[in-house]
Amino acid sequence: MATMLINGQPAPAASGATMAVRNPATGEVVDTVPRADREDTRRAIDAAVAAFPAWSALPPHQRAQVLLRAAARVREHLDEVAELLTKEQGKPLRDSKIEAERFADNIEIYAGLVAGGALRGQQVALPQQKAIGLVVRRPIGVAGAIIPWNFPLTLLANKIAPALAAGNTVVAKPASTTPLSTLRLAELMAEAGLPAGTFNVVTGPGEVVGNEIIRHPAVRKIGFTGETETGRRVMASAADEIKRVTLELGGSDPAIVCDDADLEVAARAIAIGRFFNCGQACLAVKRVYVLEPVADAFIDKLVARAKRLKIGNGLDPQTQMGPMHTEGGRATIEAQLQDALDRGATLLAGGKRPEGAAFSNGWFFEPTIITNVPEGARVWTEETFGPLLPIAVAKDLDEAIRRANDSEYGLGSSIFTRDLAKAQRAIEQLDAGYTWVNAVQIAHDELPFGGVKHSGYGKEHGTEVLDYYTETKSVVLAGV
Repeated sequence: MATMLINGQPAPAASGATMAVRNPATGEVVDTVPRADREDTRRAIDAAVAAFPAWSALPPHQRAQVLLRAAARVREHLDEVAELLTKEQGKPLRDSKIEAERFADNIEIYAGLVAGGALRGQQVALPQQKAIGLVVRRPIGVAGAIIPWNFPLTLLANKIAPALAAGNTVVAKPASTTPLSTLRLAELMAEAGLPAGTFNVVTGPGEVVGNEIIRHPAVRKIGFTGETETGRRVMASAADEIKRVTLELGGSDPAIVCDDADLEVAARAIAIGRFFNCGQACLAVKRVYVLEPVADAFIDKLVARAKRLKIGNGLDPQTQMGPMHTEGGRATIEAQLQDALDRGATLLAGGKRPEGAAFSNGWFFEPTIITNVPEGARVWTEETFGPLLPIAVAKDLDEAIRRANDSEYGLGSSIFTRDLAKAQRAIEQLDAGYTWVNAVQIAHDELPFGGVKHSGYGKEHGTEVLDYYTETKSVVLAGV
């Protein structure tokens, strides 16, 4: 049985309760983990509180050295961590290794930033004679990180890398279905010399462990990634203690394909953007608006790509798309698809569970593309968190932008065009925190990332994220 990490030590739940972690490709139990309660969570928070003074007092370059050693230790075990991630999450092994590498990348990036002076403050001229004003930055204290199941390592790194580099300590709660790779990473970082209590991992139900992290007064910052409705509750609960929050929530990202686009580039990028991780990504392309003159040619190219994707167990090196993560997630996608078909949509690819013994015990669903979908259908108004893509034909760019913005979400967006003026219009007019032009939908660590409207609050990535893990303090320094 895997154990939690509290104060640098393996920790079972005090009650002895456990939870099973299952492989979504086979239904088999991979391992069990502790089912923590509020008291277990408080032990982890207490450990983080106790570790904060010493960790925050280290000069930034010394914290960076510790974090770089931790990242190096992770890199020595990438294959092991990737296999755990595939078994618990379902994604292809190749993609799991990329995600484990990105975890190490993120730790190294923020270690380098703080070692290079990214936490610097300011000096301000004051009208008072013989006095200067200073703005200094200080770590907040204990940060809580609540992580979803779709990219558990990447989204963990997005929170703990800047938090630890800035001098905070962390209590993390991974999703109950994907805790194993996170627990192993925490062990590796501890083995590399990360001080006890600096990074704690607690496993258990969100309504117990997550709520305690959110409500405990000693936790001063919450980083949360998950569904928009849950994010609303996190924000409301955190308000009771006036905590800082960053929320990365749902998305229904549109992609626009103009009549002058390179259709091969567009089809490749959108196929990756929709079907990577079985479509289970906040930043996945979830709606496409293609201009009428190129609609048939583009749709043919995209459908051909969807039909070529090899579905299977993520541990098979030939697999390009694994199963959906849960039975409930697949049921939701099937219901959204049926709603569109009932309204008159046309099915062009997929639309069903693959047949055969290899798929009988997992949550598999074929890459699915539909067209002629009426505007009121669920696939336009809801987030489609799976391999289902509706395509609409637009008469011009004005209509495409209007329909792209007709959503409560505003996380990512894309446009494919050779015309810089059209790209500029999309950059200025699309209601989203991110716009890709002729590019695959990858969130780069170097750029700030966060949504607008109901897709979130605050920023991750970039140097901007450090603003959410530090407090600024004003100082007047007068002569004596």
